Amino acid sequence: MRVLRNHPICSVIVTSVLALSLSWADRAPGQAATVLPDYVVEAFGAPPLVPSGGLSPQVQAAIQVVFVDSATQSTWGAPQEQGLQVIAQSKDPRLVWLIGDLMRFTAGRDLNSMLGAAAAELLQIKAPRRNHWGVITDHLMAWEIPAPPGYLPAKRAIFTSFVPGWDKIFVEGAIDWRFVSWGGVLIDDRAYDHTDERCNCIPAADNPDVSTADEATWLDDDDIVFGIEINGESRAYPRQIMEVREMVNDTLGGRDLGIPYCTLCGAAQAYFTDDVPRGVKRPVLRTSGLLIRSNKVMYDITSQSVFDTFLGHAVTGPLAKRGVTLKQASVVTARWGDWKAAHPDTTVLVEELALGRDFDFRNGRDAKGPIFPVGDVDPRLSVHEDVIGVVAASGRPVAFQRSKAVAALKRGRTVTFENIRLTLDGGGVKAVSSEGRDLGSHQAFWFAWSQFHPDTVLWPQ
Repeated sequence: MRVLRNHPICSVIVTSVLALSLSWADRAPGQAATVLPDYVVEAFGAPPLVPSGGLSPQVQAAIQVVFVDSATQSTWGAPQEQGLQVIAQSKDPRLVWLIGDLMRFTAGRDLNSMLGAAAAELLQIKAPRRNHWGVITDHLMAWEIPAPPGYLPAKRAIFTSFVPGWDKIFVEGAIDWRFVSWGGVLIDDRAYDHTDERCNCIPAADNPDVSTADEATWLDDDDIVFGIEINGESRAYPRQIMEVREMVNDTLGGRDLGIPYCTLCGAAQAYFTDDVPRGVKRPVLRTSGLLIRSNKVMYDITSQSVFDTFLGHAVTGPLAKRGVTLKQASVVTARWGDWKAAHPDTTVLVEELALGRDFDFRNGRDAKGPIFPVGDVDPRLSVHEDVIGVVAASGRPVAFQRSKAVAALKRGRTVTFENIRLTLDGGGVKAVSSEGRDLGSHQAFWFAWSQFHPDTVLWPQ
């Protein structure tokens, strides 16, 4: 039986087997993974006890057969079933992370059920009847179950067997590999400024063609755009295009920008890619095809360094070693009619960049909540509530509920927090300092902002 789904341009490739490490952080035997908020326990129940220390030789052998061999050899048979029984009987919930990783690529219903039952036994929950991977992964995330010893090499074998282009990405770094999953698409590994070449990926756009506002007759005034202003030059990035491209490398106001849009998080961000340490080439950002907590994982095609898309930190590769953190410019989410009225000289990306597609993920695919596991969500707001997020000079992140902030601003009230002041801009909202300096804010769904800024303040306090 084949374990991995066939892809039209990507065949499963046998990769070398990586040795498993036995190192593990100290933890008392039988200790729960962490102290959890009451709302997590209420939603998911109490977590299982988590053992400490290394893995027995029997379990190590089972990991090799069940996860590494089954992926790299694209097979599933009696040895894998026997190995899965050893894993299920180990009483070690840490191993469920690997079960979940393999489940993400399994095609057969019977195998999914078998893996789901083993995972449920280890987590001490009722086996899910459908969406096995999603249910299991939500529990792992919510309970913050630690990874097993040797996790990354085994996970790397699974993922790179499906997409060989990930081999340079799955490396040690300041990234929690537990939360990284497959988004269902392949890596965009095209060279810089070759984005006219077709790819079986989410196709970034480099140096996109633009038009004047008057020439953009294809846009309706109610269409959503992401507006950016740099050094007095404005540009609109229509959501119809960004939902197809998800990544743009552009130059605006004399500055180089990398602009990711995560449809799953409702977040368009703008990073300055020309403000990097001496000797570092401009990062050219691409979509990796991976997710972390339902947020796209972007990487630099030049250095193969992975970035935390939401925070702008390089987390693996040469740029992580150099401590590269990209600074943000504000992105204003607005209606096209309001943006062009406020910025009559704005340019806008041309219709052809939408590639003939007209997606509306927010009001379609994502309308009922996150489609990928996110674990628990801070209950102060609903998961898809829009917030304007920014980090204060003190380092404290703050989220402004967009609906309340807009209502207050339209009534003439001031909306402030520490050095931050919100202002209306083209029908959207941006954060500036008391002197009017841009503070690099952007809009996002609450679940995303609160996951990447778990200590966030929520305005009004």
